[in-house]
Amino acid sequence: MPVKKRSSPNFESDLAELELLVARMERGDLSLEEAIGTFERGVALAKSCQQALRDAEQKVQRLSQNASGESLEPLPPSTPGNDDEEATDEDEL
Repeated sequence: MPVKKRSSPNFESDLAELELLVARMERGDLSLEEAIGTFERGVALAKSCQQALRDAEQKVQRLSQNASGESLEPLPPSTPGNDDEEATDEDEL
């Protein structure tokens, strides 16, 4: 199976194809040549997915920093039923 190169990789389609290749290999009905080609394609897809995840993580980190390079503060966890308390706190200010 030849390795395909695309100009704009798509994480979701690469992951879906990788899952199909894994299922195909797990069936065990491939010839040696088909299994090797499928494995090669799977490795290429896995690398593509890993790179897409790294790129997304870097983008999130860049977006999470303010202009001075400081990370934004995480929001406190919300608990059900506390909406009234928050409104009361704001009213007191």
